[in-house]
Amino acid sequence: MQSRVAVLAFVVLLLGSCPAAVGALEPARPIDGTVAADSSGGSGESLPSVGTNSEAVATSHAEDVLSRTTVLRHRPADPDVFEATLTVGVPDSVTELEIELERGATVESMAGFERTGERTFRWTEDREEATIRYTMPADRRGEGERGGARSASDGYAFVDTGDWGVVAVPDVGLSLRRTEPVGLEKTVRVDGSGATGGDIAFFGSVREYERAVDGGTIRLVVPDAATLRESPDAILTSLADARERLEVGARNDEVFVVAVPHEVDWGSRGIQYGQSDAWVVDDATLDDPNPVWLHEYVHTRQRFSGPETGIEPEAEWIVEGQADYYAGLLALENGRTEFDEFKRLLERGEQSPDADGTLVDRSTWGDERTHYVKGALVYGEIDRRLRLETDGDRTLADVFRSLNAHEEAVTEAQFLAAIEDAGGVTVRAVAERYTRTNASPEMWTRSQHAAAFDQPVAVFEYGLGPGSLEVADGAWERELPLASADTDSEERDAIAIPVGESVTIPGRVSNVGEREGVYDATLQVDGRVVDHYSGRLTPGAETSHRFSWTPSEPGEYEVRVGSERLPVVVRSSASVTVTDLRVTPDSTDPGEPVTATATVEAADDRPAAAILAFKTVDGVVAERPVAIRPGETATVDADLRFDEDGRYEIAVGERTATVSVGGPLTTLEEMPGFGLSAALAAVGIVCVRLVLARRR
Repeated sequence: MQSRVAVLAFVVLLLGSCPAAVGALEPARPIDGTVAADSSGGSGESLPSVGTNSEAVATSHAEDVLSRTTVLRHRPADPDVFEATLTVGVPDSVTELEIELERGATVESMAGFERTGERTFRWTEDREEATIRYTMPADRRGEGERGGARSASDGYAFVDTGDWGVVAVPDVGLSLRRTEPVGLEKTVRVDGSGATGGDIAFFGSVREYERAVDGGTIRLVVPDAATLRESPDAILTSLADARERLEVGARNDEVFVVAVPHEVDWGSRGIQYGQSDAWVVDDATLDDPNPVWLHEYVHTRQRFSGPETGIEPEAEWIVEGQADYYAGLLALENGRTEFDEFKRLLERGEQSPDADGTLVDRSTWGDERTHYVKGALVYGEIDRRLRLETDGDRTLADVFRSLNAHEEAVTEAQFLAAIEDAGGVTVRAVAERYTRTNASPEMWTRSQHAAAFDQPVAVFEYGLGPGSLEVADGAWERELPLASADTDSEERDAIAIPVGESVTIPGRVSNVGEREGVYDATLQVDGRVVDHYSGRLTPGAETSHRFSWTPSEPGEYEVRVGSERLPVVVRSSASVTVTDLRVTPDSTDPGEPVTATATVEAADDRPAAAILAFKTVDGVVAERPVAIRPGETATVDADLRFDEDGRYEIAVGERTATVSVGGPLTTLEEMPGFGLSAALAAVGIVCVRLVLARRR
């Protein structure tokens, strides 16, 4: 190997003038890792509410994040429509961007976009922020167009009366080309009086109530035009209790609920829309056998039926049957109802025409609400049998949790397999009988309920375990700043990790109850289960696991094991700036090591992380992970060896350093196969190929 420093510098200079290499046009991914929406529906991302009560916003912004801000405006004089202004902040790593508006959008103005179709627009690349202003129809009847909206009739799902309005926040499809991974930051706010959770928005004067819960917030918005039958405190208490009792994963950082005036031809008493937003009629009570407040909350926990995954037709009955059953069970368990009311709720499924339908075949249903009525009874009977078969060790909440962990549309076969995993073939046979045939179970008695539901159960505590977070197969470790659920998140420093690298996180499980049982330990990222372990523990026993996660997009995430959570910032290489590079010693003999030391700092005011590449003309010869806090510097070392005499250049980021190895410097023309003419020809070919690729 001989000296190549001059040619390398020349190649770098020429490549700097070539067009940036780009990949295929691809859908953008939101900051929490869920798939971005296309024009037929929205992603329903869950976004934490920050700042005023009219704003839902994810608060990260950096060169590796594409920001998308939607500002909504009420038009009282024209209540048929409302206005939306979309502003997209494009990072340097994005080279092409296309957007697609929802059906019904009417564009009024734009800057930085050009039309390419009826509802599609392309970024013109002449500004970092592009804006498009358009209107959307305010009124919708029946089923919503986006996953999560559920209405049982042709009444209103969303409406604007002129004095006030509750509307579906329009989503936008994003496709892009990029040179680095990018995250998506979504911000939604109401201009003027109102409130939004990111998927539902209310126009008009409101009063907002909040309840801090384990790892999140429940927001209740009460319009001035509404008259609550229940107190805000009672509603929030009931929702917080449901959040605690439903140990099924998919907890959202924020749940947003609007109490809408009941004097409207609503299609139902409530609708859950998107991922964690809902509205409920203001005269709904908490002591109904099936409280609508709780019914819609259960829907917010059904990640398996959300827009990013979906559910196959033969399993659709689970969505409403599960929500009705758990709403009734939660009301019973928190003391708002008695067993006789719970019994009346479920025994409706014994009666025709609902009892005569086969749940997996919608064409056999005698009523449009069969999945609510018979579905709730069947779901409850499977839950009761599962509890009895396992002596209370397993319930359908365990199956619920496993469905939430699926990354694809849930099928009926997967539902049955999860039941068999939890309770064996006997319980699976019960489930098959009542879902695949028109057989209908009988509602159980009070004593039978006590035998199944009042059994002592194993009690487990989960949390971040002792040890370190490891990145890149253990090449880099950091002690975890453990924090309990009641610790203010602003008091904890976020850990920065590089995008695309495997991360292992320690977790612990303790049996703090009085009986042996099966535990389910999960690693959740923004409410999504990304890794899972199960096992048995005796009372007083404890065990640990190392969970794995590979973040694919930059952004800010909340990593959770049980009640303990850890803020994590995922960054691309662009987040780190190399400020200095030194080689020690600067001369050596062939085969002897030298140490290259790079000094780095964060490129912006957020924690930074990257995998630093140490390069020579032979390519990348070493990689080292690094993570630093804003305002700090760090050094990263790599030991390198060179086998032949010469003078070698080492590059990390934009910095270079040289080392002399062995004898005197050799000229460029003496380098075998790497003369100046060969270098120029190679660079020319690369540039031409990149230009042609970009034009294509």
